[in-house]
Amino acid sequence: MTDSMQRIAVGVEYDGSAFSGWQWQDGARSVQDEVEKALGKVADHPVRVACAGRTDAGVHATGQVVHFDTTALRAPKSWVFGANSNLSKQVAVLWVKDVPSDFHARFSAVRRRYRYVIVNRGVRPTFLAGRTTWEYRPLDVDAMSEAAQCLVGSHDFSSFRALACQAKSPVREIYSLEVSRHGEFIVLEVEANAFLHHMVRNIAGVLMDIGAGKQPTAWAREVLLARDRTLGGVTAQPGGLYLVKVYYPEQFDLPQRPPATTVFP
Repeated sequence: MTDSMQRIAVGVEYDGSAFSGWQWQDGARSVQDEVEKALGKVADHPVRVACAGRTDAGVHATGQVVHFDTTALRAPKSWVFGANSNLSKQVAVLWVKDVPSDFHARFSAVRRRYRYVIVNRGVRPTFLAGRTTWEYRPLDVDAMSEAAQCLVGSHDFSSFRALACQAKSPVREIYSLEVSRHGEFIVLEVEANAFLHHMVRNIAGVLMDIGAGKQPTAWAREVLLARDRTLGGVTAQPGGLYLVKVYYPEQFDLPQRPPATTVFP
């Protein structure tokens, strides 16, 4: 990065149901493409962003963080309002902050938090379709919570990664994994240093089968120790998944999101 370039960090929120995923794809609508075009119009030059976590098709974010380099001098308010005026209604820039050149949205992150929201009732949802996952089988939250605890800690999560996952190591550390019920909603909240491809959705699939009584609580540990994705059950649908927070060292002093609601981020 040259002396005339400034690195900018950006908080982004989006409804992923209208996109093929975060990452730019030829011939498909991506969040990255929309964000880059909007920021580029404000900067008056092409912009390329790097993100904290590449979400899949249909997955949402309320706490995505990206960074980009620019020669343009704009006030944070101008970046926010200018970008949002050029974004579709499914995407919004929440905040903008100048950061040092050694900041990287992905590699500077020290932990990430995802939330998975399930509508647990006999009738499918309407206006929440695409923003939650529907499970018609009654789920035992206590059984799900008990099973989840064996996944907390540092483990080889090969059984919970997509077969196409390209991560060099399957080892990740989960700091917390909580399951709670709020009326007809069930929420899985998971925080880790990093996540493998489909890891949260595969965890959700295992816990939902346990909650439905299809498998015993001990099955979660059996799947973990098997280190074999083919034994891990169904990958849960993407619509219930939200990237809600990315944590960085205090030295970067990035804006903090307000406290999340009980169910929706």
